[in-house]
Amino acid sequence: MKDILRAAVAVPALQVARVAWNQEQIQKRIEEAAENGVTLLVFPELSLTGASCGDLFLSDVLEKAAAEALCELAATVPSGMLVFVGAPISVKGQLYDCAVALGEGRILGAVPKSYLSDFATGGDQRRFAAGISLDATLATLGCFTFPIGTELLFRASDGTVVGAEIGADAAAPLSQGTLAAMAGAEVIVNLSAIGACVGGKAHVGAQMQAVSAQTHSAYLYAGAGKDESTADLVYAGMGAIALNGDMVAQNEKCVDGDYLLVADLDLGRVRYDRRYKRTFAACAARYMPEYEYVEFGYPLCDSDGARLKLSRLPFIPDRASERQARSAEIFEMQATALARRLSIVGGKLVIGISGGLDSTLAVLVAIRAMEKLNLPATNITAVTMPCFGTTDETLNNALELMETLGVTTRTVPIKDAVLQHFKDIGHDPADFSVTYENSQARERTQVLMDIANQVGGIVLGTGDLSELALGWCTYNGDHMSMYGVNADVPKTLVRWIITALVEAGEFPASSAVLQRILDTPISPELLPPDAVGKIAQKTEDIVGPYALHDFFLFWAVRYQYTPAKIFALAKIAFEGVFDGATIKKWLTVFWRRFFNQQFKRNCLPDGVKVGSVGLSPRGDWQMPSDASAALWLQEIENIDA
Repeated sequence: MKDILRAAVAVPALQVARVAWNQEQIQKRIEEAAENGVTLLVFPELSLTGASCGDLFLSDVLEKAAAEALCELAATVPSGMLVFVGAPISVKGQLYDCAVALGEGRILGAVPKSYLSDFATGGDQRRFAAGISLDATLATLGCFTFPIGTELLFRASDGTVVGAEIGADAAAPLSQGTLAAMAGAEVIVNLSAIGACVGGKAHVGAQMQAVSAQTHSAYLYAGAGKDESTADLVYAGMGAIALNGDMVAQNEKCVDGDYLLVADLDLGRVRYDRRYKRTFAACAARYMPEYEYVEFGYPLCDSDGARLKLSRLPFIPDRASERQARSAEIFEMQATALARRLSIVGGKLVIGISGGLDSTLAVLVAIRAMEKLNLPATNITAVTMPCFGTTDETLNNALELMETLGVTTRTVPIKDAVLQHFKDIGHDPADFSVTYENSQARERTQVLMDIANQVGGIVLGTGDLSELALGWCTYNGDHMSMYGVNADVPKTLVRWIITALVEAGEFPASSAVLQRILDTPISPELLPPDAVGKIAQKTEDIVGPYALHDFFLFWAVRYQYTPAKIFALAKIAFEGVFDGATIKKWLTVFWRRFFNQQFKRNCLPDGVKVGSVGLSPRGDWQMPSDASAALWLQEIENIDA
């Protein structure tokens, strides 16, 4: 799949200063990685000799053995793989701690460690020279002559660029990895050998995530393992892989060794963010040093993506604790934004309550906003407007919710008004066309607007981000309000926020009815109920599963991925849930509606932004309403499902 890199971190078994044995262990991990389809493999710092050799590094015996082993390893690296091994290399009479790149059956180049620990502490400066003191030059080992220097990048035939840093180079105020990223590296590898300490794993992991987020890069960390000498230190053997601030893979043990950690990385995320976020380009233009590119003749990004860490619900954290925290944060943002708006317009609002998820979340946000302003819940006028499609279940849920929340309650049946409207425009009430449905939505909006005039308040919109993406709202009906608190919250997340509020014990008097609302099918209730009074018109039967549409929305807007790539990602994420034909069907619906319904988004009322994906025409998403979807739909048509 395009942009997908299968990368791995290896921490092999090790015997300090026994180079031939270490070479054999490294070779085994290279072969294992090749069997797993890995194209980029990273070993720890000084992995060929062991990082804890001390003053043995100054021995010609060790240096010679390491040089011979490097040459032998280089000749056996499988075609299509780039491997970084840690080894000492002597240049111009000085010894350097290097990340050595192997590929194409040769040594491609070596990046020396830039910054060394203090001599007095028995650190690097006793044995090695600092890489920053070495001007770019050539080194020779055996039959290989190759470039060595701190400002080297390695570029594959598909344009994928990899940079390297070593250990504490990452801790410099302006790290070598950051410089490499600004010079074009999309992937940064760190070969490390830092003694373990309590809390070190979490600290290094957080640092990796921060660097990968700031540099919009993939970051691979390979730390020296438990087989290093324990004379004075223990080495944790940490392996971790991060992408754009997310931890994709990490070893589980606090002290580890002898393993291979494999992950697929979607570099499309890196490439999009570097194009879109102007701060990266501006920093690169200002600070970018002159780097030399080492070219090699095969691609790195050719994985099938089977190991991608993909969530079916990209707007929702996988872990329960994170979901609870995320939901609470979003709810607080919504309530704070609404409170600010109410403090300006007089502190009163009107909201339509249907007994569905969206209006439920909106009224809960309104309650919290009133609390922030020390205003009574009665400043909220909640209106239920039963008509042809209203079921007893949803009506009773709406009434109980309003009662338990203590808001001002009004019931305004609109059936007679809509029938009169049908008579006025000559529409047959037995014709359940879009006119039948939209007339109800517009009548409800008119009622809300007029009641807002009566009470001196604003109409609070309840529509969510998923509905806006699909245009699943009536133009100048439920599409319109004075402020929308759910405008940046997708449907799948609306459900989780309400669930989190229930689980946290918020609104205890309403917990029972809130649970019933969560269990009710999503419906606009614009068509009559079935023969037993149940909801007959289920939204997901018409426009498709919201889980799929929210997945499409995230990748289409956040990273502007092509339909073909979104389809491929969805097949991986929803394996065993939806087959390819089903995904293709609803992907077609998504793109057609996303383009055709832009006119509704171009005149949206104000609404609070809470996430990285938004459709506000005032900043998040700007698109002409008459743009053609032909290119996107043609690409979907060509997909082999």
